[in-house]
Amino acid sequence: MTSTKPLSPDTVAELQQCLDLLVDDGALPGGVLAHGARNGRPAFVSSGVIAPECGNAGPGPDTLYDAASLTKVLATWPLIGLTDGITAETPVRHLLPDLPDQVPGANVTVGQILAHTSGLQPETRLDQYRGRTEPLAELICGEPLIAEPGAGHRYINRGFILLGLALAHLHGRRLDELAADLWQSLGMTHTAYGPVSRSADVAPTEQRLPGGPRLWGIPHDDNATLLGGVAGHAGVFTTPADLATFADRLFTAYTSSHGLGAWLRTSMEPKAEIEPGLHRGLAWILADGGRVAYHHGFTGTSLYLAPDTGRYLAICTNAVYHHQNNRTRLAPLRNLALKAVAAD
Repeated sequence: MTSTKPLSPDTVAELQQCLDLLVDDGALPGGVLAHGARNGRPAFVSSGVIAPECGNAGPGPDTLYDAASLTKVLATWPLIGLTDGITAETPVRHLLPDLPDQVPGANVTVGQILAHTSGLQPETRLDQYRGRTEPLAELICGEPLIAEPGAGHRYINRGFILLGLALAHLHGRRLDELAADLWQSLGMTHTAYGPVSRSADVAPTEQRLPGGPRLWGIPHDDNATLLGGVAGHAGVFTTPADLATFADRLFTAYTSSHGLGAWLRTSMEPKAEIEPGLHRGLAWILADGGRVAYHHGFTGTSLYLAPDTGRYLAICTNAVYHHQNNRTRLAPLRNLALKAVAAD
């Protein structure tokens, strides 16, 4: 592990300029970057406004954003790692005893789900199960597999939904309650599953119908909404400050032989190739030779961790505010973020 150095002033200025350009070009109303180094205080870069509905207020460390798929690493991934009796080799049917052994997805393992090599159906589409009477886990696992489990990488939400159901079953408590206890223990005081109350501190997302109300405090992900806002793949709302706290707690634990530190080290071992130079660990995408772990959220969020350099960087935006395709315009900012945390 190399010595810890914060981002250089030039790097911070470059990130600020890129964020400003995205706002000026109309790609997003505004956003916040949180960055820091191991055992240091976080710093924040912001631009624009939270949203026109919120007046002229600019976003800040405590602005609440729809984290979308960051839910996978903020809730499901740590809860799986901290639950006794679960390993990467555990089949789903052992976690959900009522699941029939003969359904195609019964023997998919926790590790295959986390590495996105499960072979489950890639289209989430829980709406197709309206009116069905079978348990959701049985419906998901009862679909034909698209590939042999473990054979190759394909991003799939359904596996994380299964893990969310399994966690609730194993602990006898709702997933949002389990996650709330975890976040409280880590000092993440604003992070919560939606829906959350509309306020000027909550960043709205997309207007789905012209003239209709905008999504505001309601998860942008339709499938999470079908599950009441609480799912293993999406549904969490968080702040830049809480993402900084999460990263700092992971770095503090990183040298430990147990708990989240050991789980992060295990999760940063490559499990599947996404493309040349980019791999999937357990939940996290791995870059820079496996030295950086990161994950994105569809709404315009990202979290980057570089335990070797001790740097982290979080991106919080509501890039889907104008149109969901605007999230692709975040690519330059995300590339800069990756380069920033990985630099020696």
